[in-house]
Amino acid sequence: MNNLTMALNLLRQRLATTTAARCYAVKPVAVGAAGKKKKLGKLGPIMEKKIIPVETDANKLVNYVCGSNYMKTGEDVKLKPDAEYPDWLWTLNTERIVPLDELDPDTKQYWRRLRKMALRRNNQLSKLKKF
Repeated sequence: MNNLTMALNLLRQRLATTTAARCYAVKPVAVGAAGKKKKLGKLGPIMEKKIIPVETDANKLVNYVCGSNYMKTGEDVKLKPDAEYPDWLWTLNTERIVPLDELDPDTKQYWRRLRKMALRRNNQLSKLKKF
């Protein structure tokens, strides 16, 4: 009986020391690639900015669409001569946005632009309302 009580007392002491020492949550530690600790925000570790290399080779900039290959293997899309592209591509408006006054009211583009402008106006007016 004496050995049994000693064993129970020893077990109680071990349980008391392990639970008392670990009754709180451990803060998570984020370790970066270099072994440095990252700062923790409200939603977890803060991501560091990745530096993307900029292409400086003039020959590649003229002959390829740089950045079009997002795979690890392969190469960027090679530019073709202008004759291989469709004619409508060269008629696209890249200069400025055409004002509403210059658009034809019989087109879908006119009515979409008008609706978009009305939605923006209503949103601005709703911000000014006092509740």
